[in-house]
Amino acid sequence: MVFVTTYTVKLKSKQEVAVGTMAFWWQRPEGYTFAAGQHADWTLINPPKTDAEGNGRTFTFAGAPQEPDLMICTRLRDTAFKDVLKDLAIGSQVSMGPARGSLVLHADAAKPAVLFAGGIGITPFRSLVLDAAARKLAHKITLFYSNRTPADAPFLQELSNVANPNYKFVPVFTTTQGHLDREKLAANIIDLSAPIYYIAGPTTMVLALRDLLISAGVPDTSIRTEDFEGY
Repeated sequence: MVFVTTYTVKLKSKQEVAVGTMAFWWQRPEGYTFAAGQHADWTLINPPKTDAEGNGRTFTFAGAPQEPDLMICTRLRDTAFKDVLKDLAIGSQVSMGPARGSLVLHADAAKPAVLFAGGIGITPFRSLVLDAAARKLAHKITLFYSNRTPADAPFLQELSNVANPNYKFVPVFTTTQGHLDREKLAANIIDLSAPIYYIAGPTTMVLALRDLLISAGVPDTSIRTEDFEGY
């Protein structure tokens, strides 16, 4: 039998960070560690209401490992879980599992990293970008961040001002600029075959970008993905 450690964490603060999007900061359990890009399972404790989708969700850590509190961020939807989470009082507790997941930065700093985030798919990449800056990693990192409008983009200003000479930020607003395409990639990436690519966002975006990269000659082994559908 496998026993999985769980932690009870207390809500310290919450804030709307974009249209229909809220961030939550939790007191970090002593000794709790995670790698930038990882996620954990979160479960409400005796919620006042529930539905068929259940009392648990998987959330990526949007905070960097160096930050004192644990932070997650989610789009708000009309579900019992999201309604209860949104209305939690400061000091409320939830259950959280250990960190897991492999959407972490590759070790070889000679290979650039290109990150594609769509909407709430920004959460692992905020963690990754801030972690790379804090550790002064040598990786060249380019972050493409796609949203309908600036108002829909969590952490937009913060990600525009990360202090890292190896970091490039490319916001894309689809209502005025259209979707990411090969032309936009070529304008920002000298050699499309060189980087390791990371894609996080809605399934349709993940699939479209994977197809775009493969058609441009990027090997499938250089593409890493995570879907954020309905979160």
